[in-house]
Amino acid sequence: MVAVHATTLDAHRQASSARVEATLTALFDDRPAASPRLEAAMRHGLLVGGKRLRPMLVYLAGQALGAEARALDAPAAAVELIHAYSLIHDDLPAMDDDDLRRGQPTVHRAFDDATAILAGDALQALAFEVIAADRHPRLGALIRTLASAAGRDGMVAGQALDMAAMGQSIDTAVLETMHAHKTGALIQASVRLGGLTAVSEDDPRLEALERYALAIGLAFQVHDDVLDVTGDSATLGKTAGADAARAKPTYPGLLGLDGARHKARALIEDAVAALAPLGERAAPLADLAHYIIERDH
Repeated sequence: MVAVHATTLDAHRQASSARVEATLTALFDDRPAASPRLEAAMRHGLLVGGKRLRPMLVYLAGQALGAEARALDAPAAAVELIHAYSLIHDDLPAMDDDDLRRGQPTVHRAFDDATAILAGDALQALAFEVIAADRHPRLGALIRTLASAAGRDGMVAGQALDMAAMGQSIDTAVLETMHAHKTGALIQASVRLGGLTAVSEDDPRLEALERYALAIGLAFQVHDDVLDVTGDSATLGKTAGADAARAKPTYPGLLGLDGARHKARALIEDAVAALAPLGERAAPLADLAHYIIERDH
């Protein structure tokens, strides 16, 4: 495996996190709140921790194709708003029923179920408000990308498939389809949003980015399944062993722990190979791919 350029990658992570945190925080500052409790729940689900991987992908993909960082602030914030809403809803008792997220009580535990549902709804709507307000020349393509990844053809479909698979015996092909929607779709959207900010929809470099995103999206989920077995709640910031407790199909369950690790490594190699047409400017994306399967060890 190629060694991650940790110092360079950390600088990119810090820069992208600082930019997206400032953009997200500004959505709440100096603004009268119609419902203070709702605003507090939204803040809890959005601004309390998080790796900000998806915004980082927006920034790195966009910059690899020549976009300025300030042009990427809105799509980076929008994709994180969608991600935060999805976590709030996934944690609910009717879905994954989790008590811990990012080392803190989940929103429905810190507030209540109804407030958590409403906070997720509000964050989802806010994502499209943020991206539409930017008035980008390819605004329609940006909105379609985010909406498709978030909805019935993407993340929400993946969550429905995930719930239907609990306690069922499925094969790796079905599991891959489920995760390509639940986790992969929003990761792919992050990369595509960054690319579209820089270039037109027919630019062939977008295809290279999409192949990269497809591979890392699945690698991310495979490695998350590994960490659910090998990690602890304090390190992960969420309840370890939750997948096994709910009889959810996982890659370690189907392939074994070593087999799952091998699959994640192979996917990362595919992702890095896909970046070849982009040249040296895509090096941070390659470093990030390697980081995905080295995190939290």
